[in-house]
Amino acid sequence: MTSESLWSVYLIRCGDDSLYCGISNDVLRRLTEHRSQGPKCAKYLRGRNPLNLVYEKVVGTRSEASSEEYRIKNLSRKSKEFLIAENYLSR
Repeated sequence: MTSESLWSVYLIRCGDDSLYCGISNDVLRRLTEHRSQGPKCAKYLRGRNPLNLVYEKVVGTRSEASSEEYRIKNLSRKSKEFLIAENYLSR
């Protein structure tokens, strides 16, 4: 598996303190697209600047990333905040 085919799941904290979860094989490019507020920006994120990447986890295939995204989206807010804090502390 090449690095270009590795997919990641990520969380973005919006200016209104809400959290957005997504997947990408290039998280920094995707974050730039979201921040541009252009046509490739997720509708949910429009008008919610500033957008800050607070969590990223390399998962593997697109299918695995989608499964992890689904799992994270179904977590409580408290559990998502714990995931973010745990990731920050392990850097």
